[in-house]
Amino acid sequence: MEPNDLPIVCLPLELSGDAAEKLIDFLYQLTEALERHYGGLLINRVHQLEPSCPPPSPSPATDDTPF
Repeated sequence: MEPNDLPIVCLPLELSGDAAEKLIDFLYQLTEALERHYGGLLINRVHQLEPSCPPPSPSPATDDTPF
C-alpha cells in the first residue's frame, strides 16, 4: 500500500443522529466558506479555459411550421 492509497478522511463509524447532523452542518458551512473565499478564482479559471471564439448564435426563429 502506498501513502496515496490511504483515505484522506477517516469517518467515524458510529455517530448518533445529532452528531451526524452537526457534522454535516459543519461540512456545509466549510464548503460555503471555501466557495466564498475561492469562488472568484474559480470563476476566473473557467473564463481562462473557455474557447476564445464564442459559440455561433442560434438561427433566427421563423413563424413557418414544418408540418
